[in-house]
Amino acid sequence: MTVGRENLLSINGLRLRQGERILLVEDSVALSTLLTQRLEEETGAIVTRCGSLTQARRNIAEGTFLLALTGLNLPDAPDGEILDLLLEASIPTIVFTATFDADTRERCTRKEIVDYIVKDGAKTVDKVVHTVGRILANSAHKILVVDDARSARSELVEILSRQNFHVLEARSGRQALEILTADKTIDLVITDHHMADMDGYELTRRIRQTRNSEQLRIIGISSSSDRLLSASFLKAGASDFIYRPFVHEELKCRIDNNVETLAQLNHLRQLAEQDYLTSLANRRHFFATMRQRGRAAMQGSIALLDIDHFKTVNDTYGHDAGDAVLQAISTAMADMCATAKHMPARIGGEEFAIYLNQLDAFQAHSFCEELRRRIGELVIETGSRPISVTLSIGVVEFEPDETFENQLNAADQLLYLAKANGRNRVYSTLTIPEAINPIASASG
Repeated sequence: MTVGRENLLSINGLRLRQGERILLVEDSVALSTLLTQRLEEETGAIVTRCGSLTQARRNIAEGTFLLALTGLNLPDAPDGEILDLLLEASIPTIVFTATFDADTRERCTRKEIVDYIVKDGAKTVDKVVHTVGRILANSAHKILVVDDARSARSELVEILSRQNFHVLEARSGRQALEILTADKTIDLVITDHHMADMDGYELTRRIRQTRNSEQLRIIGISSSSDRLLSASFLKAGASDFIYRPFVHEELKCRIDNNVETLAQLNHLRQLAEQDYLTSLANRRHFFATMRQRGRAAMQGSIALLDIDHFKTVNDTYGHDAGDAVLQAISTAMADMCATAKHMPARIGGEEFAIYLNQLDAFQAHSFCEELRRRIGELVIETGSRPISVTLSIGVVEFEPDETFENQLNAADQLLYLAKANGRNRVYSTLTIPEAINPIASASG
């Protein structure tokens, strides 16, 4: 197997799907060329360019598009006819225009566009790229709409779907709690206040018992004339509040602000918990997580891994090659751990640890042997030449009466034995002489 260095695309820490198709309708060749280059480089999207209504109609007939970018005036469509075409094709649309006034805003709102951007010289391209990136990133966010009135709920769902969010619906507070219990990946709840079984204030209060504002944002909505209701919602834990009838543009901005805040918080948390090079858990996060589990919850095994002769790789091929090796091994390790919810971490320069969730001594040894075999078969592409490396591994099953530190020390002793006896091997209590008891030694 050959592994290359992967350039991951992310916006606010979110990994995006590359290859989404965007239709760009712009008669200025210079602006169209610049936008295409920036969008493809920075969002990973595939941009189809056209400079007229006729060309746009032809492109729409030949393929599907996630999003469209367009000006209002084209040589063969001077009165904004392009918006009618895009609306008819059900393509979410972003408008950028040089002239913007109340009539233009009303026109864009009536056509139910996703967003509009006022051309502002050199900043225009940056604004367009940022807006497109945000729309693409929205697909990674789940929003739960809670309202017992179907028409009101459907209105919100339509607005959010146009913004490329993953939208869920609940027709009552109790159903909302059930959905939130089953799906921990929901990022935002938009809830009406007046509902038959449970009002939005009570729903907010109950949600906050298990999910804080860094994990989940809540926006309250109400047509109530009580101007103190917003304060009650915010004190109960809501992140924002808006009165009906709301201005769609204001609602969209508030949603965007809350989603962006959550994305930034998630990004900061990832920076604090992840190793910067490999994206695995870092040493501090791994140790903190294991200690929080406590002795009673320690069910499984722990493995310590070391790359054999890694210093030679750095000295011979350079640190860039060494980084490529670390990244390739981390990717292989993460792939093997993902389905079983094991927790891999980089805890030192070339040293890794894995919490093997629910695996006993036999299963853990087998897992580590398979990992060692896969790493040994990797051919890692670097700037100079392909490199192959091997792993030495020490693994122990958790003992119910032992501390995490003792278990870690036992795995470390087994790792030392694996390296001292030839490297490229797995050592566990199953493979060493009975006279050697690393756990007892670590306890003593």
